[in-house]
Amino acid sequence: MEAPLPRAFYARPTEAVARELLGKVLVRRKGLSRLRARIVEVEAYLGERDAASHARRGPTPRAAIMFGPPGFLYVYLVYGMHHCMNFVTEADGVAGAVLVRAAEPLDDADMDAGALRGPGKLCLGLDVTLRDRGTDVTLSTATLFVADDGAARPAVRRSPRIGVDYAGIWAARRLRFFVPHNPSVSGGVGRYGT
Repeated sequence: MEAPLPRAFYARPTEAVARELLGKVLVRRKGLSRLRARIVEVEAYLGERDAASHARRGPTPRAAIMFGPPGFLYVYLVYGMHHCMNFVTEADGVAGAVLVRAAEPLDDADMDAGALRGPGKLCLGLDVTLRDRGTDVTLSTATLFVADDGAARPAVRRSPRIGVDYAGIWAARRLRFFVPHNPSVSGGVGRYGT
């Protein structure tokens, strides 16, 4: 049985956590069942200095969770209807989070490679909603966590993040990390990219 990654994994620079989440396994427990999916695409959000980050205005009611402690789940809605999930990173008091954009289903034969492609579909497929906000993903009792199943580290590519054109120079920062040529990686420019 998989064990959650420890808090020390998340209590590091956001970009390092983002890269190292690729290839790890998301585990969603619901009663006696579980669903596992390998993380294949993420984006790093670097706190108050990052114009694309929810933390750019400081610890507002929405973004306060991003200021720590690390190892908690930050869930929010976009367009009032799609959930997005992030893992809080950095030292307690320093804002940072990694958005999980896509994962490759491992257990459910009914899920194709595109079932968890994109942050909204990922949350829908894993039944992640606002009720999960604040989940401590480092606890053995967590219903959602990340585990290391010992799989070889995948190749990693990077590109600018998707959908942050409003963020000025931050829109061009190469803070999106993904497994090249994986069919579960979300669409858009640079899908199999640079």
